Amino acid sequence: MKVTIENKKGLNKDLKVFIDKKTITSYVDEKYEEVKKSVTLKGFRPGKVPREILKKQFGQAIFGEVLDKVLKDTSTKALQENKIKPAGQPKIDLKTYGEDKDLEYIISVTELPKIDIKTLENIKFDEFKVKIDNKETEKRIQDIAKSQKNFEDVDPAKVANEGDLVVFDYKATVDGNNFKGNEGKNTQLEIGKDLFIKGFDKQLLKVRKNDEAKVSVKLPDNFPEKELIGKNAIFVCKITAVKKPKKVNIDDEFAKNLGAKDLNDLKGLISKQINEEYKNSLGSLSNRQILDEIDKIKLDQIPENLKEQEVKILSQGMKEDEINKNKKNLENKAIKRIKTGLILNEFGEQNKINVTEQEMQVEIQKQLRMMPGQEKILQEYYQNNPSVLSNLRGQLYEEKILKEIKIKAKSNLKEITKEEADKLLKEENEKHIKEHSEHDHNHDHTDEGKSSSTKNKPDPKKSKTTVKKTSKIKKVSKK
Repeated sequence: MKVTIENKKGLNKDLKVFIDKKTITSYVDEKYEEVKKSVTLKGFRPGKVPREILKKQFGQAIFGEVLDKVLKDTSTKALQENKIKPAGQPKIDLKTYGEDKDLEYIISVTELPKIDIKTLENIKFDEFKVKIDNKETEKRIQDIAKSQKNFEDVDPAKVANEGDLVVFDYKATVDGNNFKGNEGKNTQLEIGKDLFIKGFDKQLLKVRKNDEAKVSVKLPDNFPEKELIGKNAIFVCKITAVKKPKKVNIDDEFAKNLGAKDLNDLKGLISKQINEEYKNSLGSLSNRQILDEIDKIKLDQIPENLKEQEVKILSQGMKEDEINKNKKNLENKAIKRIKTGLILNEFGEQNKINVTEQEMQVEIQKQLRMMPGQEKILQEYYQNNPSVLSNLRGQLYEEKILKEIKIKAKSNLKEITKEEADKLLKEENEKHIKEHSEHDHNHDHTDEGKSSSTKNKPDPKKSKTTVKKTSKIKKVSKK
């Protein structure tokens, strides 16, 4: 194989590839031997069909397969030997070809620009350490205690009020008729939460133990028996208990119920938990700083075909006159996204960063745990939407790359108070919301499609900066 580079214009190149007929003949001979072993023709024993017969019947198809294989093998090798990373699918133009001829063709390719990732080591970003005082830990424990309500039986003469727990058995009818699932035992409702059927629990106000109450409600849109949706149902409820909320004592026993050794251990775990929450949220802020610094890095050239593809993604749903009106703005955003993707991906490749299937499964399980009761629905959603899994893989890929960049780049550690951290996060969220509102105003659909510039290209706009407070905790993990 002989390769020469012609018509070099910026990132666009034409590679002339020449393969002599002797090489082509060896590919053809190999294919005929393969076909001979598998084909069965009347009058010939298996594997004994003469080549002349095979050529007469299948010659054109056989050479077509040979040509496809030669082009695939040699074009890939030509690009690799010349260290060309294509930005998109190269085009092949056949010049001469045939079973008894030399093969000559042109590969027209747009290559990815050369990127010097050493500049990433000079990036500066802030790392934050938040000082959490004891008051914040105490407040969080108080919040947990409020969410860990305990109830105790009261005098049967006492009536149920807002905040009390009513325990009852029921039997329901619609138009005097029973229906599937119309009975319930030991049902518990906290008055005022309205968690059963809308308007149900308020009709249990002032009931006492051993009372019988009739509750009339309209069956909701998500009621399992579809033919009964929107109909009025009568629930006859036999009250078996009325319970009042019991004050939770914050002591060693309370701490043990949450998985801690004692109260002091719980305080330590909660303090660590709060620190982790801020660390994660402020880590996203650091990521944003890094991405902003990456945006300042200049690339001399951006592949035109990638820019065109990205503009199409950004302009999804826009009318032609809107696209023309916002053309410059769309192109600038496309270039920014492509540039960020190219730089991050080059860093990822050079540092051999990838997302394993195990890491994907861990992340999926984490997502499933965030939606208790809907795990099966979410699992099926992932299975039926490969693009969602691809986006998830892209986000994990971005996280791993940014984590590695942080190791190599120059960090500036800042110790800040909780109030300062909250202020920083609030400002970042407001900035984030403003950007998105501007995108919506400009019909910018950046979150609706991934950039086509690189494999697993991360989306820098996915950074989150909200501290998630986990006040409703049943167990405190020590991991």
